[in-house]
Amino acid sequence: MIRVVHVITRLTLGGSSENTVRQVVALSRAGYDCVLAAGVRESEEPTLADARRRGCRIVPVPALGREVSPARDLPALVQLVRLMSRERAGIVHTHTSKAGFLGRLAARIARVPAVIHQPHGHIFYGYYGPRGSSFYIGLERLAARWCDRIVTLTERGTDEHLAQRIGRPEQFVAVPSGVPTDEIRTRAPARGAARARLGLDDDAYVVVGVGRLVHVKGFDLLVGALPGVLAAVPTARVVLVGDGPERGALEAQARALGVGSRLTLTGATDDVASLLAAADVCAAPSRNEGMGRVLVEAMVLGIPVVGTAVGGIPAVIGDDEAGLVVPAADTPALAGALALLGRDVALRRKLGEAARERAEMFSTTVADRRLVELYAALAREKGLA
Repeated sequence: MIRVVHVITRLTLGGSSENTVRQVVALSRAGYDCVLAAGVRESEEPTLADARRRGCRIVPVPALGREVSPARDLPALVQLVRLMSRERAGIVHTHTSKAGFLGRLAARIARVPAVIHQPHGHIFYGYYGPRGSSFYIGLERLAARWCDRIVTLTERGTDEHLAQRIGRPEQFVAVPSGVPTDEIRTRAPARGAARARLGLDDDAYVVVGVGRLVHVKGFDLLVGALPGVLAAVPTARVVLVGDGPERGALEAQARALGVGSRLTLTGATDDVASLLAAADVCAAPSRNEGMGRVLVEAMVLGIPVVGTAVGGIPAVIGDDEAGLVVPAADTPALAGALALLGRDVALRRKLGEAARERAEMFSTTVADRRLVELYAALAREKGLA
């Protein structure tokens, strides 16, 4: 049996953590002996408990954190090298940028035969200024030499890496962040019940955004677009599902724009489908996004989506197939797209029907198959099989 060490910086509530846990579960079912190393925090205990309940063997690496800190990063590196050696890892699979760099370096030191890195997006724009972005791009170029495969969530993600001269074309494999489409359809409540839970009128035009309330998710742009949407569709409401450091600023922005009563913030939840079901449209106004997993979750329910032309979002939506794509950081364009869908019920219905079908391209069935195929091919290549 091939032993695999997965490494992720944090197991917070969100797409990269959920995708990682699902991959560990899928690989375990396929016969791989997996362990997941993570820099855990007390606030993440519910996520950790859920991962363990689903069969993940988790090894805490307390020093592993998101911020660059030599005082913590060196101990984290040492802990990872020891873990990989102790587990006699045949494959190391790193997730996200920080864990990706330290994990790949540790695998190189521990002489692990096969190394996979999965960035779950990238940090080329939307996070740092030009100098910071250049620094991290340089680190990614270096670390790409230490791995055999780089897993992107869409082909667009591959193109964006290659455009930055990170890795070689033959290293890249696209595996979507698998969404449990059947499970979502089964779990989601009826539209009326979802709206009643949120206190929303049945005839309201409801736009839902889901994610951490941080700058890169662009929810300030969505709040900024709300007055323009209201001018065209007076029943419009925006619901933000998630929590984070920008919550207070978003509420203050809505009040300053005179739309405070039209904005609802629900806080974080692990049952997104129960709130998405209330939506007429799902919006992802991100400044950067690996794939836009929540868009797929909305599409499963037949909800059309509006997203920015960043990361994997255009690949998820298609050529205006499941919704509309707007330029990044363009509040008038976002308002215009949302207003159009608010006024045109027939267009919403048409896009929603197409969205339901397109969502299956990003299902767990598709993702698990591609992942297992990747592992089998790499194991043969390295003589591990």
